[in-house]
Amino acid sequence: MKNRVLLQKRSDNGKWGLPGGFMELGESVHDAARREVYEETGLTLDELELFGIYSGPQYDKTFPNGDQVSPVLISFICKQYTGKLVESNEESLQIRFYSLSELPENIFSEHKMLIDDLLSKKRFPVIG
Repeated sequence: MKNRVLLQKRSDNGKWGLPGGFMELGESVHDAARREVYEETGLTLDELELFGIYSGPQYDKTFPNGDQVSPVLISFICKQYTGKLVESNEESLQIRFYSLSELPENIFSEHKMLIDDLLSKKRFPVIG
């Protein structure tokens, strides 16, 4: 189905967000995206299309252990996948597809910005 987005209700903060995470050493961005989505949803992604690259001080984070990072968010669109969607797991209270016209409340702010860019129909890739 078109015009849907896969979201997970995160177990750590109760907010809805896009599946994803950090890259592992030696991993490409495509491999990291596929691994994270599989681990969090049970779906295996086919072809990935670059949607956007986001960076800047607004994304800076300090972790509970004091480590400071300046992440680069790389997002993809995937229109074909295989596998069975899991309903929940350790990282997710709920996982489901939403119509872009009927999104849930309480979306993680950084991910809401990506979804807003998708809804605005900006040209790909978005560099923000």
